[in-house]
Amino acid sequence: MFAIVGILIVIAAIMGGYLMEHGNVRVLLQPAELLIIGGAAIGTVLIANPLHILKKIASGVTAVFSGSKFTKERYVESLKMMYDLFNKARKDGLMGLESDVEEPSKSPVFSKHPNFLKDHHVRDFVCDTLRMAVTGAEPFDLDQLLDLDMEVHHHDSGQPIAALSSMADSLPGLGIVAAVLGVVITMGALGGPPEEIGRKVAAALVGTFLGILLCYGFVGPIAANMAKTAEDERAYLYVLRVVMISFLKGTAPIMAVEAARRAIPGHVRPSFQEVEKACRGGSGAEAAAAATASA
Repeated sequence: MFAIVGILIVIAAIMGGYLMEHGNVRVLLQPAELLIIGGAAIGTVLIANPLHILKKIASGVTAVFSGSKFTKERYVESLKMMYDLFNKARKDGLMGLESDVEEPSKSPVFSKHPNFLKDHHVRDFVCDTLRMAVTGAEPFDLDQLLDLDMEVHHHDSGQPIAALSSMADSLPGLGIVAAVLGVVITMGALGGPPEEIGRKVAAALVGTFLGILLCYGFVGPIAANMAKTAEDERAYLYVLRVVMISFLKGTAPIMAVEAARRAIPGHVRPSFQEVEKACRGGSGAEAAAAATASA
């Protein structure tokens, strides 16, 4: 939502200033220049990147306009899910989670959380870890595995961002290419009416303008937004890592959830009372007493 608002502000500010100086909007409408710059930029991305990165670029750009999915509500829901799961493990033992992690869609805990089941990477991140815990893996070894998984996933998430940033960096140069072609055309019109030469020079300069505007006004900021989304996902996975490792080290479910809550980034971190209400339906004082007793 804010990305759309930002784009509208960029357009309004540039066009407003241009019109204040009595500029002619029709001069800026140069489809040929846009075709040269935009088409060449897309071509460079296709040359430089395999298909799986192109798909990630498309999904990443879509996510920029749909907003981050790692909201406070998502964190509360996830902590509630892990609390229920760990309470089950406390009653039935870790072996009691085997059916849940083997078939998450049929799990009485996971089936209540469709967002978790739809996100394949997060689902596998949790279920594969708990599957290893059920087989007897040590918490320290699982922590190392989770760190490796997060590192690989973060690297994969950075590839489409790097590709889009490279595209943004190429746009000013492609704008110069369009301007040079416009100058070549202008040279062929020398000796003609001054008005015609002026229009061709203006069209050539629009190529440079479009290249710089697309780079710094649109594509570059979109790539930066994608980078922030990747960091949000890394932070979410880190919270899941904290809650799982804390529980597997022997911490009570409510304390494991509290440790994970404190690992949540500040701008989306729920309060102690909000998490307590979601997990246990009690008051903050009751939760503190229960946490102290469990410790």
